Amino acid sequence: MALIQTKTLQDLEFPTVLQQLAARCNTELGKEYALAITPFSEPEVIKLSLGQTSEYLASLISENRIPNHGFDRIDIELGLLRIENTTLEIVSFRKIGNICNTIATHKKFFKKFKEYYPLLFMAVEKVPLNTQIPQEIDVVIDRFGEVKDRASDKLFSIRRQINQVKGKISQSFSSALNVYHGSDYLDDIRESVYENRRVLAVKSMYRRKVKGAVLGNSKTGSIVYIEPEATLKYSRELNNLEFDEKEEIQRILNHLTRLIRPFASDLAQYQQYLASTDITAAKAKYASDTNAILPEINTAKRLFLRDAYHPLLYLNNKLKNEKTHPQTIELHPENRIIVISGPNAGGKSITLKTIGLLQVMLQSGLLIPVHERSTVCLFDKILTDIGDNQSIENHLSTYSYRLKNMNSFLKKCNANTLFLIDEFGTGSDPELGGALAETFLEVFYEREAYGVITTHYANLKLLANELPHISNANMLFDGKTLEPTFQLVLGEAGSSFTFEVAQKNGIPYSLINKSKKKIERGKVRFDATIAKMQKERSKMAKTGSRLQEEESKAREEAARLEKLNAKVKSKLENYQELYDHDQRMIQLGNKVNKAADKYFQDKKKRLLVSELLRIVETENSKRKKKSASQAQADRSKKAKVAQEVQKEVKVIREKKKVEKKRAINKEKNTPRPVFKVGDRVRMTDGKAVGSIDRVEKGKATVNYGMFTTNVSVDQLEMVERKK
Repeated sequence: MALIQTKTLQDLEFPTVLQQLAARCNTELGKEYALAITPFSEPEVIKLSLGQTSEYLASLISENRIPNHGFDRIDIELGLLRIENTTLEIVSFRKIGNICNTIATHKKFFKKFKEYYPLLFMAVEKVPLNTQIPQEIDVVIDRFGEVKDRASDKLFSIRRQINQVKGKISQSFSSALNVYHGSDYLDDIRESVYENRRVLAVKSMYRRKVKGAVLGNSKTGSIVYIEPEATLKYSRELNNLEFDEKEEIQRILNHLTRLIRPFASDLAQYQQYLASTDITAAKAKYASDTNAILPEINTAKRLFLRDAYHPLLYLNNKLKNEKTHPQTIELHPENRIIVISGPNAGGKSITLKTIGLLQVMLQSGLLIPVHERSTVCLFDKILTDIGDNQSIENHLSTYSYRLKNMNSFLKKCNANTLFLIDEFGTGSDPELGGALAETFLEVFYEREAYGVITTHYANLKLLANELPHISNANMLFDGKTLEPTFQLVLGEAGSSFTFEVAQKNGIPYSLINKSKKKIERGKVRFDATIAKMQKERSKMAKTGSRLQEEESKAREEAARLEKLNAKVKSKLENYQELYDHDQRMIQLGNKVNKAADKYFQDKKKRLLVSELLRIVETENSKRKKKSASQAQADRSKKAKVAQEVQKEVKVIREKKKVEKKRAINKEKNTPRPVFKVGDRVRMTDGKAVGSIDRVEKGKATVNYGMFTTNVSVDQLEMVERKK
């Protein structure tokens, strides 16, 4: 049976989590229930609640979204149904009808998708289906919240008579209006509505001229409101009919209430189910916002929280776009207690609160923000001593209060307890307080309790080294900058960096040195050794991280090169095959060309056909016998390779065109050389070099040795000037 006190929940800021959870509820009753959540006592109930929340979380990203569960509270209606001869109002029937319809929708949905949501299906399956209530309500009340004309024969008859009388009232009033308007007895507005009755607006001087009942007058007294005599008798008849209508409606609602009263317990169950569903949905939304999951729950008393986030800190930093540092911690039978040390403001208290809050959340049915490889166990008791617990009501100092707390811990502590103590042993003389704290820790250890404590006491760090099932841990600090890294490192104690932090904050070195002399030399050396080890560990961690990163990059590069190499090798093989094929085609073409030349000379068809047959048979003898599909595949492969080659050739040609264009543009931009007789030149699109014999009117005669040619000087480029 879980026993978690209110003080523990407050220490761990669990009420703040519940407030954030309530804000994600859709219904008022759901919000009330959310704020009243406490850890469950039975492991089966915890697992069921976690499982339902996990299923609902999965539905948020699924196409099969769970139907809406919103409802209006019916607490007052349920109270009235328990009292005989009471009648519900129309709005109450509408609320009850909506709840029944929502339940029917949920039952239908979860029956259809029970393979996806087995635990949620199991919850709704326990709720009875009642289709009679919404049917009965639908017979009486329409979708606008009015009693239907056909709710009873009598009501239908009364309303028909009312409509007839209203018609007569309208007719008689219109007649009187026309008569008196012609006599100029009426004001400009002619008519008005007074106390829900249609009246004539008569000038006060003519009020005795108009027959009817005076109902009132205007504020100035210039107008008197009179209901015409002809309309009065119909108005009285209408009043009687409206009274009959109200009585009949009341009778119908009484009858409908009597029909629903036997199902009051079902309705209470419906409301309870929908409120519970609202909380489950809110838990799923909270899990989505905090990236929470359902970790493995073990019975081996192992608590392994990997990359665990404090949910309140995570959400707060998320709003500010700041990073939240996760923690990894493990407790198991071989390492039941962890002693965290290190300087203040390093994250020790947050680590402690993270462990406690996640455990309380888990045992309250909330998913927790940890890595999926995490595994958790359940505890009967969670004991905490966190923060400044000075008791003003009982006039106790912090230390007295903490001692009372320790006494309570000693009474309750056992193998199924998780204790979390911040700044263990502080508040008294360091040596005496440390000794007492050491004794308390030994008792917790002997009782096989699980726990995490934070401390600055060296004797507790030493005790953690000496006992086999306790280990030291520290919050890593950067040795150079003395800035916290918010990283928990298991296996070694942490230095408090007392003098280093003091020096960083501007305390003169002479005073720090003087302080060092006032304490035992051994303690200074012990703390200095721890500090040195911590700095070395920090340096090694950074180096290891850097090497790991470089190794990862090297692996990626090797994989990339290997992939590229395979690709290049494949392409080369394909190109080689294409080249061999093209060479064979060229040889074949040469043979055919030779046969064509021979035929061109001697015109002997028989020899030509014979030669062609011989060529074909020779080629066929070289070919391997292949299936049609394989041949098709080979042809397809060759076509693909040829296509690739054509693409690459096209790219090369385009590049050459661009380069040629650039060269021409460059040539245009550079001044043209002046050619003289004897200069060695060549054509811009040729390779042969010749010498100029004559230049005349933009033309030059170029001598190539065996021949000469006349060309435009624009088509020439200089190779060498005449010396």
